[in-house]
Amino acid sequence: MALPLGGCSLTSSFLDPYGPVAALQRTLFFHVIGWMMIVLVPVFVLVPLFAWRYRRGNTAAVYRPDWQFSWPLEILVWGVPIVVVTVLSALAIAKELRLDPYAPLQSSRPPLEIQVVGLDWKWLFIYPAQGIATVGVAAVPSDRAVRFRLTSDTVMQSFFIPSLGSQLYAMAGMVTDLNLRADRIGRLRGLNTQFNGAGFQEQGFTLAAMRPPDFDVWVQSVRAAGKLLDDAAYRRLSQQSTLTQARAALGSDAMPPDALYFAGVPPNLFDAIVGKYRHMAGTGH
Repeated sequence: MALPLGGCSLTSSFLDPYGPVAALQRTLFFHVIGWMMIVLVPVFVLVPLFAWRYRRGNTAAVYRPDWQFSWPLEILVWGVPIVVVTVLSALAIAKELRLDPYAPLQSSRPPLEIQVVGLDWKWLFIYPAQGIATVGVAAVPSDRAVRFRLTSDTVMQSFFIPSLGSQLYAMAGMVTDLNLRADRIGRLRGLNTQFNGAGFQEQGFTLAAMRPPDFDVWVQSVRAAGKLLDDAAYRRLSQQSTLTQARAALGSDAMPPDALYFAGVPPNLFDAIVGKYRHMAGTGH
């Protein structure tokens, strides 16, 4: 599987982890496979062996029509699955407690907060401390924890960066937290894994894990090239459209061809998006 993925420009597998969460998921994955081999290997070995041993032409095979019960075989048939299930349950519980998406990750600096809004069919990334927002691309400094705050301004979405780990849903009127960290630089693939209409297949993005100085330079470039994200721009952005269609309406030549940059982002934009659905729920709509 790794060979075909080797030619991809974006990293998109937890088997090539860029952070501690994906690395722990990969470890759990191989542990589960290893324990399952206790069941699978005997099956794949014994099925052809029994088929060959008791083939029609083998007159040496003993036929025992009155055989009914064997304690050793009964213990083996039931004991091995019980042990495997018990061990897998213990592994899953121990690892999943460490994979809690709400649990902060260790970092030498305070976590970077990125507010993420799921739209049809694109992701809006808001950096409240930096006063910028992007669509199609996002960036994080390496070796610094990142707190993603997720919501949706449409139907339910599924936010996933495989190389960092922990897929998590984003729902209108609700906020879910996802704590991740990139330990090395690279370009990672992000996507929506929840089908949400005609443009679903294009709702991906690139996450760039950068050295801290490069991240600061990137923030300045977004500020320089970004357009004002006022109410009119957000209304146009939130309409059903792919990144390409949104960029045709809101982009400029100063922006990369696969991204939208915004500056002058209202500080309460994320809370306003969440709040409008909570208000609708409170009024019975």
